[in-house]
Formats: sequence, structure tokens, C-alpha cells
Amino acid sequence: MKIGWGRREYSMNVPVNICGQMYMRVCEGILDPLYMTAMVVEGEETVVFVSIDLVAPNGELHQGIIDKVREKYPEIPETNFIFNVTHTHTSMQLWPGAEKTPDGKELYPPVKAREHAIEKGAEAVIEAYENRKEAGIAYGYGYAVVAHSRRVLYYEDMGVANPASAAPNGHAIMYGNTNRPQFEGYEAGADHFVNLMYTFDEHDKLTGIVVNVPCPSQTSEHLKVLSADYWAQVRELIAKEFGPDVYVLPQCAAAGDLSPRILHYKGAQQRRMHLKYGLDYDWTIPTLDDVDNFARKAMAERKDIAERITAAVKEVYAWASKDIQRDLPVRHIKVDMPVTRRYVSDEEAEWCRENIKYLEANLPDPATCSAEEYRVKRSTFDSYAARNRRAIARNENETEGEKVETVVHVTRIGDIAFATNRFELYMDYMHQIQARSPFIQTFVIQMCGEGAGGYLPTERGKENKGYSASIFCNTVGPEGGRDLVEGTLELLNQLAEK
Repeated sequence: MKIGWGRREYSMNVPVNICGQMYMRVCEGILDPLYMTAMVVEGEETVVFVSIDLVAPNGELHQGIIDKVREKYPEIPETNFIFNVTHTHTSMQLWPGAEKTPDGKELYPPVKAREHAIEKGAEAVIEAYENRKEAGIAYGYGYAVVAHSRRVLYYEDMGVANPASAAPNGHAIMYGNTNRPQFEGYEAGADHFVNLMYTFDEHDKLTGIVVNVPCPSQTSEHLKVLSADYWAQVRELIAKEFGPDVYVLPQCAAAGDLSPRILHYKGAQQRRMHLKYGLDYDWTIPTLDDVDNFARKAMAERKDIAERITAAVKEVYAWASKDIQRDLPVRHIKVDMPVTRRYVSDEEAEWCRENIKYLEANLPDPATCSAEEYRVKRSTFDSYAARNRRAIARNENETEGEKVETVVHVTRIGDIAFATNRFELYMDYMHQIQARSPFIQTFVIQMCGEGAGGYLPTERGKENKGYSASIFCNTVGPEGGRDLVEGTLELLNQLAEK
């Protein structure tokens, strides 16, 4: 078995649209670098893992990297590239559109930003491929409190008490107010497992770490600067602990209903951050009204999270490194898996039509607000309206029970496996896969593939409604989630039988 590593920064200090919110943000600088990190594992097969500090998968970006790499090294199978994103909400837009703001300001063309990113991604993969050497791995799991449930439940129907235009509410609201008297609790728990794979050279020197955390990186999600979010601090601390030459390949495990935000203990968290880091902020101030306040809060959270992840990495390394394994089977399968679509009913389509009317009636007037206010409000309207229109089109063009194909990769390295999906996958599906997997540890990686698949909710989430479990957010629903679980387990069993 051989393993090689490579990495490139791809962030650009240009006025490009920053992705991760419903509204437009124009880049005002780089807080910390956006990276593409590549790990090539070679055994019976060659598998290329690429982790990108990006908000969502992008098929054109991935294909561009593959094509450039295979121009030089055509022996690498095109099917054996696995791209995942960290789901940072402060990354560049790399797909067409957004070349001007609603108020007419010129933006750096996203397609040009993508061309730059393709060059850097290809360089990272080529570096990893050319640096591959005889290697071994060690693996294990640790614990780090990073994610929390972000779907708040209420005894009352919030579709009546607190209707919203982002998505039809029910008994759940993403990031809902926990101070309401009708607050019941959270829809789901959280997953504090951190799956870890360490790589070593022929002399048992540590070369890199795969860090699989079930949480998106979105503590800095409203800032107008590029940032890898808490992964920037994780990289810094791991470099300090293990040396600057050790690579970190971040993976976001299933976290569609999870996030790093604490929702019901905000005052206590504020005190913790003041005493621990000397970072003062006021959690009661809305994030968009005081960017500096939000930035201080985000940085404190990032430091806290990074310390916990690094502590887990260090703790597991102490015992996992006693069992460095070599000459392991490396096998890979990629399939286009059929999963059941989420059907948009006539009633839901009618809700969308009424919602569009409401949105149009409340369009911002550029004459009565600042350029920045108009930019935010108009781009929010455009996002919401587009989602409504797509849902209406699905109602008109799709039939109930239809299947859609989704790309799934499964990879075996000895007694551990990696299983991908393109969704913001609710946590329960990951547990179903891991519980029945034939491998000792199964690293589930969400948001992999040719494009974003939206959220994939559980039946419980669908019933409770709210953002992330609505027709706007779901191309695939609970029936498709079960298809994904069973199909993935079938592939894992095939790898184990081999």
C-alpha cells in the first residue's frame, strides 16, 4: 500500500460572491485560507480523496480537476476520485451567475474563480500522486462535542403561530427560539464520535490525518470574508501538536439536522468565552446588525471546537498508533444509486404559489433603503422565489414514487470503510449504516458527488416540517433515505466479501 498527500490554497482576494446564505455577500478579504487537500491511497486500486473548503459539491469543478490530473496521469481511474466539501458557509461561488449585485456592482466572475480552483485542485492531487510512498495506517475513534441538534420542537403548530416564507413551518423550526413557553426540546440528539485515520510513511512517521466530524463548519457563516471556519483552527492546533508537515483531510459526516450552534445555553456560553478566551460579545444582538460582535462570537466558538477536536485526535493517536497496519486491501466501488424522490403534492405547490405572491408584494424598494440593504433583501427574495418555482415545477413534471439516481462511493482500506452521499444527510441514516456495516469503523461522508442533493430528512423531520425538512430543501425524502441506507449497505457487504 502506498499513500501520498498534497494541498493547495485556492482562496482569492477578489470581490466574488460568498456562498452559504440566502442573501448575497461580496467578499471583502481572506480571514483564513480555503484549501483543497488531496490524499491518494494505492493498493489493488488507486483511490483519490479530495477535501475542499467549500459550501457544496460542484460537478464542473470536480470534473475539471479530474480531467487535468488525468491529462498527466491517465492511469488513475476517473471513477475513483472522491470529492467532499467541509460545508463552510464562507467560501467562493464557483458556479455560473452572480456577476453583478442587485444594485449593479460588478463581481469577479464565478466561472473564472472556478478555473482558478480547478488549477489548484489538480496541483494538489498531482502532488499527492507523485509523493505516494510505502505507507501504513492506524485508525480509531474519539469524542468531541462539536455538533448540536439545530431543529427546535414546540408543542404548538408554528405554521400557525410563526409562519415563515423560507419554508412551511410545523412543530419544528431550524434554529428556533428556545425561550418560547411552548418550547418542547430538540428533534434529535447529536453525535460526538470523531472517526480518525492516521497515515504513516515507511519509517512509521506520521504524515496525515483524516478527521471525520458530524458537523458542518458554519460558526462564521454570516461574515463577508473567506474562511475555512473552525477547520482553520483545527489545522493550526494539529500543526502545533504533530508538526507543520502533517496534513489534515477534513470530512463532514452526516449532519443535516446538526450544527455547531448552541441554542438554549447562550448566556452560559457567552460567560465561558469571556473567561476562557477574553472574547466579549453579546449573544442577544442579531448577527446582521453588528458584524464585529458576531465575528468575536464566531471566533470564540471556533477556538473552543478546535481544541476539542484536537484533543480527540491526540487521545486516539496515543493508542491507535500502537497498531500501524500495512499491505491492506484497497478497494473501491462507485455506483449511480436509484433513490425515491420526494414528491411535491398539489397542496404544497399551492402553498408555494401563495408564498411567491407574498414575496412579490414585499419586494424591497431601492429608493427607500441603502444599497447594502437592497442587496440583501433583493438577493433573499431571488433565492426564496427560485426555490418556490422549482418546487412548483417538480409538482407539474414529476410523479409520486419516481426514482432519481445519486452517486455513491464506497471504499475499503483494510477493516475500515468510507461511504459517501451527496446530501445534507440527517444523522439517523448514518447510524443505520454504521450499525449494520460489516466493517469495524465506517466513515460516512456527506455532501460528496457531482452536485448538492439538498437535505435528506427522516420521517420524523418530514412530519415536523420546517426548514431542512421542507419541499424546498428536499429532492429526496425519507423513502429515498431508506433506499440510500439499504443500497449503501449492499455495497459495503460486497467490499467485505471481496
